[in-house]
Amino acid sequence: MKERPRRNQRIWDVVRRIPRGRVATYGQVATIAGLAGQARQVGYALHDLPEGSDVPWHRVINARGEVSPRAEPGWDGFQRHLLEEEGLVFDDRGRLDLERYRWDPDSE
Repeated sequence: MKERPRRNQRIWDVVRRIPRGRVATYGQVATIAGLAGQARQVGYALHDLPEGSDVPWHRVINARGEVSPRAEPGWDGFQRHLLEEEGLVFDDRGRLDLERYRWDPDSE
């Protein structure tokens, strides 16, 4: 298996563990997947998800608690909508309180 697909699978496996109503940062996912310091790889892996995937990509946000802008218009708004449907509340600056919503994999 090539390195990229293997790396993507490790990232997707971590993202699948993020429970409803919680988020993780790109860096957090990278670290858990054994790719510390490679947060961008998480973004690339999520971009490579096959259509119809069960990976809850929308639960991964940036370190500021924000939904990261997307190349395709409207996707960041869609991600925010999905998170709000799970009960997460954004502040006036468009940020989530990471102290409140960040996933703690050690509490599983």
